[in-house]
Amino acid sequence: MTLTQTVHKPGLVILTGPTAVGKSELSIELAGRIGGEIISADSMQVYRRMDIGSAKIGPEQTGGIPHHLIDVLEPTEEFNVVAFQRLAKEAMAGIYARGHIPVVVGGTGFYIQALLYDIDFTENDEDTALRARLEETAATRGSEALYERLRQIDPESCESIHAHNVKRVIRAIEFYEKTGTKISEHNRQQRERTSPYNFAYFVLNDDRQRLYDRIEERVDQMLKQGLLEEVSALAAEGCTRDMVSMQGLGYKEILDYLDGRCTLEEAVYTLKRDTRHFAKRQLTWFRRERDVLWIEKPAYGYDNSRILEYMMRELRDRNIM
Repeated sequence: MTLTQTVHKPGLVILTGPTAVGKSELSIELAGRIGGEIISADSMQVYRRMDIGSAKIGPEQTGGIPHHLIDVLEPTEEFNVVAFQRLAKEAMAGIYARGHIPVVVGGTGFYIQALLYDIDFTENDEDTALRARLEETAATRGSEALYERLRQIDPESCESIHAHNVKRVIRAIEFYEKTGTKISEHNRQQRERTSPYNFAYFVLNDDRQRLYDRIEERVDQMLKQGLLEEVSALAAEGCTRDMVSMQGLGYKEILDYLDGRCTLEEAVYTLKRDTRHFAKRQLTWFRRERDVLWIEKPAYGYDNSRILEYMMRELRDRNIM
């Protein structure tokens, strides 16, 4: 691709990385420097009144930078990659119209991939009988039984899909049964698409033990801030564990405690453990992505100003700003 062809594509900046690595603070500083507006690529921050468990940034922390796809859905509504792609594109259209640069920030790699490469999610949804049977299997035999079936069909998918994410497990099995193709192979083919954007794809990372320590500290802080009360209020509204919103980390574990399925100590232990596992899966996903620019925080002495200078150089070299 020639430089001329690249320049004519709209600019796009992506800042991602594992949970608790420090993306939010860095993204606000970056957006402020380049005239950017932030689009959240997070599967939970989209929901209203789900602030503590999603580590949602507060209005007083945005530094005046517009943030999109935060607080736009009720917890009773379903959010998925197709909805994210549609809403993100709508937000980007407005950002470009204002002469600004979209900065996509968040740790949901599948969402980022869908937007960056404009993945086609056209599905054959006329036949819902198979989905109904799979949902029945999950209800009667449990999510683990369904997950084991996926592991036999497409073990690679299990590296990026959690056993508790029943909807994604069902979609992966359904895709295989209907097409004869593994969804991991389909996603790999989609990743080979050429991006319609002139982009820089940054992945922020940290020393593993330091990251795990930050995760534990974050969970403890969430509890101090009122995570129990937040989940209790959602449950009182009628939010149940079968809703997409309540399957997020921090919500399903506390809901188990509130429902008497475990002690608070057990719920906190599970939340910390599963969040560490989630961070590991996130890094596995990003290592498979192409055209990624890794930012290892220890290499910059944990100095955001040095990290920002590197990012700015990359954006100038790519004619994004």
